Amino acid sequence: MKKQLLRRLAIMLVPPLGALLMRIIFFSCKKIYNIPDNLPKEPFIVAFWHGELLMQPFLYKKFRGDHPIAVMISEHFDGELIAKTIGSFGFEAIRGSTKKGGAKVLIQALKKLKSGSDVAITPDGPRGPRHSVAPGITVLSQKSDAYIVPLSYSASKYWQLRSWDRFIIPKPFSTLVLKVGEPFKLTRMDEEHARQEVKRRLEALSDNA
Repeated sequence: MKKQLLRRLAIMLVPPLGALLMRIIFFSCKKIYNIPDNLPKEPFIVAFWHGELLMQPFLYKKFRGDHPIAVMISEHFDGELIAKTIGSFGFEAIRGSTKKGGAKVLIQALKKLKSGSDVAITPDGPRGPRHSVAPGITVLSQKSDAYIVPLSYSASKYWQLRSWDRFIIPKPFSTLVLKVGEPFKLTRMDEEHARQEVKRRLEALSDNA
């Protein structure tokens, strides 16, 4: 009973406070953007490491505006908090894991891409290991023939949690470098090579590897 009450309170308080904190940090920082000119106009898959999640809504809106996007988020309780937090930025959530009951969540993601929405995924989420690549992103890209667009950011000053993903929280008034990588496809690659390609692209972009 106590646990349920605490969870209800967390769901009420954490998402709005979290979204407010994200905005305070972002707008206090100096921003440097690195965005290529050849991004696809058709729906694509956005990929970034779980530990670099915090500032991604701002980067996505910088180059994609109000284009619809659905973010694949686990069904765990922390996933509920994340889903409600990103909802304040106008992002939709697809709840589920590509590791457990993966077919259902992948079908939902494919439908979103076909309907014109982008889909975002953290290849090493929701539980890691850090900077690993679960097969969900490779299956989704190959089934849809959609481009993958990698995102990354770094901060000149930050806190780094001791969590499995080494989560990055920029310090206010630091400098953010927000980067979008070249779009790529995984056409005709076997699963192992496709996963290695996703990892290579993300690690090449990230300063937090």
